[in-house]
Amino acid sequence: MSKPIVIGFDPGLHLTGYGVLSAGTRKARLIEAGVFRIPRALPLADRLKQLYASACELLAEHDPRSVAVEEIFSHYERPKTAILMGHARGVLLLAAANQGVPVAHYLPTRVKRFLTGNGHASKEQIQQAIQLEFGLKEKSGPPDVADAVAIALCHWNMMRVESAETRPAS
Repeated sequence: MSKPIVIGFDPGLHLTGYGVLSAGTRKARLIEAGVFRIPRALPLADRLKQLYASACELLAEHDPRSVAVEEIFSHYERPKTAILMGHARGVLLLAAANQGVPVAHYLPTRVKRFLTGNGHASKEQIQQAIQLEFGLKEKSGPPDVADAVAIALCHWNMMRVESAETRPAS
């Protein structure tokens, strides 16, 4: 029997990071990680269409048990960025829903705290933590990749905790 798959997404309109984990009971294994690159020159609707198609393809290929997506947070000085990211996030949620995959949502500070112990860790620290966690020879590409893997890893951990809490005591 194969181990359940968890996919993490770090939504973006130009780069959307993704991380695919095989979720064992003691340790997660990194299967695949990367980014969907969407040309900035495309109209918004076409960018969303391309992101949706890429996400659907990844979900169909790996048939995950669940998906984890970063929550949107907004700095008051950049509300437009949060609104635009909401479009990308919505498309990822739609792709998962259309394939019947449950979705979990995590704030960036929670993911960073889980991975590094610091809810305000830098992108560099997240990349280093992912590199160490999975024994990678080099960093995982753009920060969006490490962020997506971190989101998937955080979700895998939460699934383990919930599973342990629901198991009958021996």
